[in-house]
Amino acid sequence: MSAKPFPILFITSTRIGDAVLSSGLLARLHAEIPHARFTIAAGVLAAPLFRDTPNLEALIPVEKKPGGLHWVDLWKRVRGTKWGLVLDLRGSGLAGTLWAKMRIVRRSPDEDEPVVHKVEELARLLKLDGEAPPAPYLFLSEETQREADAHLHEHGWRGEPILAVSPAANWVGKTWPAERFSILTQRLLGRDGPLPDGRLLLLGGPDDRRTTEAVRREVSRKRVIDATGEVDLLIAYAMLKRARIFVGNDSGLMHLAAAAGTPTLGLFGPSDDRRYAPWGPHARALRGPRNFESYKLVDPQLNQSLSHMSDLAVERVYKAVLELLAETPEADGSPVAAEPQDSSCHDEGGSSAEGMEGADEPPSSERESAVG
Repeated sequence: MSAKPFPILFITSTRIGDAVLSSGLLARLHAEIPHARFTIAAGVLAAPLFRDTPNLEALIPVEKKPGGLHWVDLWKRVRGTKWGLVLDLRGSGLAGTLWAKMRIVRRSPDEDEPVVHKVEELARLLKLDGEAPPAPYLFLSEETQREADAHLHEHGWRGEPILAVSPAANWVGKTWPAERFSILTQRLLGRDGPLPDGRLLLLGGPDDRRTTEAVRREVSRKRVIDATGEVDLLIAYAMLKRARIFVGNDSGLMHLAAAAGTPTLGLFGPSDDRRYAPWGPHARALRGPRNFESYKLVDPQLNQSLSHMSDLAVERVYKAVLELLAETPEADGSPVAAEPQDSSCHDEGGSSAEGMEGADEPPSSERESAVG
């Protein structure tokens, strides 16, 4: 007799990077509860990341509305189900209004708590006893990979090494100057560089075209695969699986590259790499001479409309790329990271995700907060 379906409501972030970092929890639940049926609620931009999830009952894009009315809309969509588990990574309080055998609700860390990486923080919600936190992982169908490959082939790619670059970010303060990305790509793809036969893959959203164009125009057109604003995030993820290396600012695309298993160099300035460094065995974070706290002294609200990363020299980034290339295997043109992987970091906790099906009441450790 087949097991009774176990409905799970997975509420994840509006921000692309945070949604990617939460994806390992979803993969862990899928692995441990094979008969789970998932309803996933995510921000409009992040939702497409989850469309290839196995046993997906519904994918709900949550568009933010004034007064928190988006939570009312979501409640109307999900209130009629008797949930096995509601996992709310937004801390919305919605879980407490739904019928559920088990509820797990994230709360924001207190200011005096030690800083840990977001992947480690989220892993604690599942109380994995002495296990490595579930590394970010996005499910990918063969059809999606074929579509990504077709896009690459349309731009003349025939298996050459791909240098993937994302020179934009959601705030100008976190962006390394575009002209430095231009210098870097020319050196890496030049005759004396490590990727003399390589192709340049540019990634970004529709609003990033001006930034990516500043990099694109310095490289021969026939060597450029410009996907800026042309593909959705899951296609971009599949394209990144073909890349030899990724270089970019702290952004959702940086986390996407690391989740794809691509050697990833994330450039940091006024954001905290202790919490948001790219996660994975082939991922590295690089910052200039200042630590995160020093940026808050000159820009307390972290909202000034100027780049704070001019003190990160091209030579340092170039050397970091060379080191990462030397440390990582050369891609053979096949997608990487075919199976979910746990990371090498460890966490504290109690019981694992196993046994969720038998929970009749919310756990005593349930935590709710009002994170927007």
